[in-house]
Amino acid sequence: MKVIIQRVKSASVTVDEELISSIGKGLLVLTGVGKEDTEKEAENIVNKVLKAKFWPDEKGSQWKKNVQEIEGEVLCVSQFTLYGKMKKGNKPDFHDAADAITARRVYDHFYNKMRESYMEDRVKNGVFQAMMEVELKNDGPVGVDYTSEDAVVTIEINTNLPKKEPKEPKPAKDENNDKDSSSSGTTLEFTIPPELLA
Repeated sequence: MKVIIQRVKSASVTVDEELISSIGKGLLVLTGVGKEDTEKEAENIVNKVLKAKFWPDEKGSQWKKNVQEIEGEVLCVSQFTLYGKMKKGNKPDFHDAADAITARRVYDHFYNKMRESYMEDRVKNGVFQAMMEVELKNDGPVGVDYTSEDAVVTIEINTNLPKKEPKEPKPAKDENNDKDSSSSGTTLEFTIPPELLA
């Protein structure tokens, strides 16, 4: 799964000029479901979102409080275009996004788990597969000092990052001299048959 999390002062979703959901201070969470994603990835993302420390504490120390600790709200919005790629040409390719049935199942689980893990009345939703208009007011203007309390906070979480290649095993060590047997200091002994010396 991929999510884009934005710290907001307010956010809302409108469909066909009808206000569907709105929140005050909290998080806007744009959520995309990939082909291989399951409910397990959804639950992992929920935990990360709710525990992520995006706000300062009472003393002004940055990155100390999560959305639950400030009693903020969460607006979840399905966003398959997070899986768009533009490797060739100018047209985005969405082949890495899950099909509609899978995406709906995993996204619904994500949303329901978010409500279950926090407070139902503080978690809002968009409309799956609808043409939504999403409005938001970022929590602070863009600034040079990114650690400032007023800095815009936009974070991506991706559960489908490529795994690291396994490291090659180290060469075996010679028991006699505790050096690599592959080192240039290794001596090889062999016997030449007498007939080759005649």
